[in-house]
Amino acid sequence: MQDGAAVAGHRLTGRTRTSEVGTWSDAVSPEGVPSGVLRLDPRDLAAPGARERLVAAVTADRRLRQSGVTGLMPVADLVAARDEVYLITAARPVPTVADLLAAAPDRLDAGSAATVLVETAQTLLAVHAAGLVHGAVHPGTVVVAEDGSALLAERGLMEALRGERASAERDVAAWAALARGLALSWAGGGAATLLDRAASAATARGLGAARDALLAGREALPPGFTTRERLAQTVQAWGRRAPAGPPADRAPVAGAVPLAAAGEAVTLLDVPGQGPFPGPVYGAADDPARTARQGEDVMMRFGPGVPTETTAAQIWRSGQTASTVHAQQATDGRSPRKRRRRGVGWAGTVLLAMVIALVVLWLRQQPGADLAVSKVDVRAPKKAVHCNGTADFTGVVTTNGEAGTIRYMWIRSDSKERRQLEQHVSSGTKSVSLPLHWDVSGTGSFKGTATLRVLSPAPPSGDPLEDKASFSYKC
Repeated sequence: MQDGAAVAGHRLTGRTRTSEVGTWSDAVSPEGVPSGVLRLDPRDLAAPGARERLVAAVTADRRLRQSGVTGLMPVADLVAARDEVYLITAARPVPTVADLLAAAPDRLDAGSAATVLVETAQTLLAVHAAGLVHGAVHPGTVVVAEDGSALLAERGLMEALRGERASAERDVAAWAALARGLALSWAGGGAATLLDRAASAATARGLGAARDALLAGREALPPGFTTRERLAQTVQAWGRRAPAGPPADRAPVAGAVPLAAAGEAVTLLDVPGQGPFPGPVYGAADDPARTARQGEDVMMRFGPGVPTETTAAQIWRSGQTASTVHAQQATDGRSPRKRRRRGVGWAGTVLLAMVIALVVLWLRQQPGADLAVSKVDVRAPKKAVHCNGTADFTGVVTTNGEAGTIRYMWIRSDSKERRQLEQHVSSGTKSVSLPLHWDVSGTGSFKGTATLRVLSPAPPSGDPLEDKASFSYKC
């Protein structure tokens, strides 16, 4: 995929990586925030039922995210353009753990490995509790975000596209292999022993025991590993050094449609008032992120949650089971009296589910603590940016850990544009990273300043919290 091209309004930066199911491209959304575009291999899409299974897998991911599972790569949309299908994410698809292992092994430590393992174990526990599996856990599907958090990408895609059987047991075995691999690469001495012990615990007693083993053995890890600081610094260093451009080890797919000729992109996901096919067509003035948000509004009916099986998730799974039972009753050859008894039982199940749902909705309406922001910190590149480079700013917002939405804007000294952005914050998150990528071109030199201003929630004084930082450009 070409640098500067766009898919559903997401501009590709030219930095790509290969995957078992296609090619990932680093991108920038219409709102100017980082995103990702996965061009799925057309050969996999040609399999019977592949598109339907793909839509089901992506829809399940969005439901998980809306129920509070934050450790999955957030999906913004799934779009089609002629014979091409693209998965669009609301986060960068790079770097993966594999990228960091290959490019910066000297900058990583056992604390970084433990952070990745604890967070991926917690995410897999939530996925399995919802009756789903990942199916392809390995260093190439674990993405490390700019704040150092670990996101599992490509959940369910391999199974959906190729019809390969996946199971929770295979996920656990893959996680244990990941733990042992990181023990060899990022750890030594007592820390390596700890990671090996966690891998053995996963195989014998499950991911919950493995996670607890890592947390209980934190004395063997570097101080402060739970803050992700070392991982965040490594990601920033990788971003400055990693080359852009298409991979050299992947040949073009025969018969693939060039991106420039791909035409208009059509969403394959449900939108309010419509079925999954067809969806709205993205034209020049359409906002794909808006369509993604509409889809997320529908999914929010499943209610809030934490990375375990919530009451709302149980209702969802009960609904699926009840539908299966109902279909079996339609073909059951038992006597009318027994069918009537089963019908009464079915009605009772539905009534119980409705009562539970009303209780969950009532609980959601109860007043709780509001999200509050206490500090804003902006970090700019320490070294000068050279010809046609990018100044990567990181804005870190400190909160009180409550759930809510941060409304903010980045103000650049070279522009009068004032675009307001939003970032949803899950409960328990006390540090939120809000990046800015400032592309600079031309000859000469100047000093650029970027200001991050948080508009809401505002402090008691009523004045917006803000911080700024500067960089130098020379060409």
